[in-house]
Amino acid sequence: EQLQHHRFVLTSVNGQAVNAGDRPLELSFGEKMAITGKMYVSGNMCNGFSGEGKVSDGELKVKSLAMTRMLCHDAQLNTLDATIGKMLREGAQVDLTENQLTLATADQTLVYKLADLMH
Repeated sequence: EQLQHHRFVLTSVNGQAVNAGDRPLELSFGEKMAITGKMYVSGNMCNGFSGEGKVSDGELKVKSLAMTRMLCHDAQLNTLDATIGKMLREGAQVDLTENQLTLATADQTLVYKLADLMH
């Protein structure tokens, strides 16, 4: 519930700073559905993605993640597409500390900073 209605921008992958150029790499959390208890999750790396996700026991999972399928000129963005897709479908540990969101699995760590469009 702390994630709901917030937008985050990717700052690092496995400790390495990310330079997204002109387009920030986003992860946003929307409305929570009363019936399913799931919240709308969307964002972009090279491609846009979205789906209904749920956080339970500190793990974020978006089982039915939809993603556009464009090939990017930037190899890092193509790799990040696969990384975020796998993390969200299979589940990633979530840590929200102050204005920093961390998604982590055994072999990947993505760090985002809070970047809400409105306050």
